[in-house]
Amino acid sequence: MTTQSTNPFKERLLSQRDGLKEQIQTLRGGDIGRAEASAEHFGGHEDSTAQTNTARELEFALDARENEELNQVEAALRRIEDGSYGQCTDCGIEIPSARLHASPHASRCIACQEKVE
Repeated sequence: MTTQSTNPFKERLLSQRDGLKEQIQTLRGGDIGRAEASAEHFGGHEDSTAQTNTARELEFALDARENEELNQVEAALRRIEDGSYGQCTDCGIEIPSARLHASPHASRCIACQEKVE
């Protein structure tokens, strides 16, 4: 892909990255991690241990998902910079534009992604 054709994807990815970072920061309650924020919310004496543990597990799962999405966005931005954006990282064929419009951080063509899943 040319620089001109990747610019719209780059803009979307930068916006998505900024949004994810802001969301992570807000949901964590500032500079603390989700587990600590969860402990503050559910750590009262009136909460059962099971309830607190469940809340922490949910916070860990959400944190992992957000971090994974952020990593995928940042990887896509690196591929734009190195000129490999739009090529499947597994087989090397060009990823259809429609797939990139639907999921700009996609690193694989549909066939390779289905194999992974």
